Amino acid sequence: QVQLVESGGGLVQPGGSLRLSCAASGFTFSNDWMNWIRQAPGKGLEWISAIDSGGGSTYYADSVKGRFTISRDNAKNTLYLQMDSLKPQDTAVYFCSRDAKRVQSQGTRVTVSS
Repeated sequence: QVQLVESGGGLVQPGGSLRLSCAASGFTFSNDWMNWIRQAPGKGLEWISAIDSGGGSTYYADSVKGRFTISRDNAKNTLYLQMDSLKPQDTAVYFCSRDAKRVQSQGTRVTVSS
């Protein structure tokens, strides 16, 4: 069965950095595009980034472009999100997903606060 487990969240000061990881299992990871999606407190899901199956093409929402970097290691079945120059408005639960509009995992919480 498909399993996606996010990790790496935590509390960070504005301007700081975090690296999120997503361990995938139960499907052929290297065949699928992958996405990062977030949900801020009291708000809906927001797609923020996608990467193609080979890792050669990446896409970002305007809200994170230039600050976040998506990557993947197909040998390790792992997706990453490097988050730099974090802002308080980046506070959210972050999910990885094969679907750009749905999430089916627990997510990892990121809080940006001084």
